[in-house]
Amino acid sequence: MNVLPPTRENLAIVAEELKKGNLAILPTETVYGLAADATNEGSVSRIFQLKGRPANNPLIVHLSSFEQLPQFVAEVPDSVHLLHEAFMPGPLTLVLPKSPKVSSLVTGGLNTVAIRMPDHAACLGVMELGELALAMPSANLFMHLSPTNISMIDPDLADGVFACIDGGACTVGIESTVLDLTGAPTILRLGTVTKENIESVLQMQIGEGGRDQKSPGMYKRHYAPRTSCGIRSNVSPAEAGLVFVEPSNSNQIQMPTEPRAYAQALYASLAEMDTKDVEIFFIQSPPKTPDWAAVWDRLTKATA
Repeated sequence: MNVLPPTRENLAIVAEELKKGNLAILPTETVYGLAADATNEGSVSRIFQLKGRPANNPLIVHLSSFEQLPQFVAEVPDSVHLLHEAFMPGPLTLVLPKSPKVSSLVTGGLNTVAIRMPDHAACLGVMELGELALAMPSANLFMHLSPTNISMIDPDLADGVFACIDGGACTVGIESTVLDLTGAPTILRLGTVTKENIESVLQMQIGEGGRDQKSPGMYKRHYAPRTSCGIRSNVSPAEAGLVFVEPSNSNQIQMPTEPRAYAQALYASLAEMDTKDVEIFFIQSPPKTPDWAAVWDRLTKATA
């Protein structure tokens, strides 16, 4: 695994390699991503091959500035400007009508494209230095845990890229909220930008749970550890799992009681459970309140 610190020199080198058609693994505030030049069909196709990802599962195009939007989007509703001002750069992805110039490989054959601006200096630096937009799903094998630190990256995946930029632990820790703006605004994937946050900015009610595969993360089982796991209201002192109380054995991990801190720690904790010699572990159920909705979404997918 070729791991590089995020110096300006290294970011420029990685940008040039991406422009040549190579892949790289980059940090974002959400999770680490497997990056390719979004305008290079050969590079984009390698993402699907390396991850074992179905071709009909669209990729998110990452931009470094709002000025890049017309290159990928056919029309920009007024709501985009409001959302950009409130949440971008940050963990919000918008689904919009795609420009004819955007490859169907990127969009999974759809006439829509998913767009976001990551809030991480290293990722933004690569894009700015290379004048690039990046097709970039999470840097994991399909269905597996998304890495939130460099140690979680699968070595086989890393062998297929030019380099991995070590940007430290991801500050958000779960994937972005995805909002479909091609009709009545609808959340397709929950994240730390909440339904209530978006409704406050748009001054309107929005839907949730679209049926079409317009976004990553819409499979029933996803973001899952290798070890079998389930959700319980309480985890007994003898059982392995994620708990809110002080651990009673070496196979338990204490989790934060605040939802954003829990989300940040979640994937790393699930990955740590995979290193323990247990056949199954249990996750103590969080509160069933709106601020825990994104965490519940990931837990439900991990245990499906």
